[in-house]
Amino acid sequence: MNQYDFKDRVAIVTGGAQGIGLAVVKRLLQSGARVAIWDRDATVLEKCLAELGQPDAVFGTGVDIGRLDSVEAGVASTLARFGKVDVLINNAALVGPNMPTWDYPPAAFEEVVHVGLVGTFHCCRAVVPHMRERGYGRIVNLSSVAGKEGNPNAVAYSSMKAGVIALTKSLGKELAGQNIAVNCVTPAVAKTAGAMQQAPEHIAYILGKIPRGRMLELEEAASMICWLATEENSFTTAAVFDLSGGRATY
Repeated sequence: MNQYDFKDRVAIVTGGAQGIGLAVVKRLLQSGARVAIWDRDATVLEKCLAELGQPDAVFGTGVDIGRLDSVEAGVASTLARFGKVDVLINNAALVGPNMPTWDYPPAAFEEVVHVGLVGTFHCCRAVVPHMRERGYGRIVNLSSVAGKEGNPNAVAYSSMKAGVIALTKSLGKELAGQNIAVNCVTPAVAKTAGAMQQAPEHIAYILGKIPRGRMLELEEAASMICWLATEENSFTTAAVFDLSGGRATY
């Protein structure tokens, strides 16, 4: 396993108490970072903190990224604990139900898009001014191959993840003249709690489109995400990195 240099770096990981987010947290900690885990599920967050057992390096706080006031409070508490923010990993999102667009519940569509896209905007809006003031930052947004191709029976998730790609490109270009890189990754399906709540036939469909013939491993996702969050990634910004096992067509 490659060792990344996060010595003296502070990272925020949204939805960091489980799944890909937790794998990223562990990789960051192994590489010397201090990490603020934001999660709205208090029970899962408490279990995660007990499992990690590194109170000097890990700070957990309940944040609902769909609410700007909650995000701003999360930034304030993270700064109070660690004094700065160098890295932002926007991982939190909802998957939503699987059904045709014409049957899709409007409330579910709004919730999926609000949490995953508007929530990512809230986090960037709250953290970027601090990064600009310090003249350094790395932001990695989690999109999905569904945001590139569009998965049938997943209109909200596909739309939300496409929006995350566009947000990444816009913000990355806005910050390109500063030492702040903004990139996103497009994972294929991984064995996360959210992904496995989808209909079995939908999971079989998306798995069947992956030339690698298997799900993405959490540690594989964490490796690419963490490299994009390093100081070494000093040129690439506003870019999309494929994690689809060969599925992506562009």
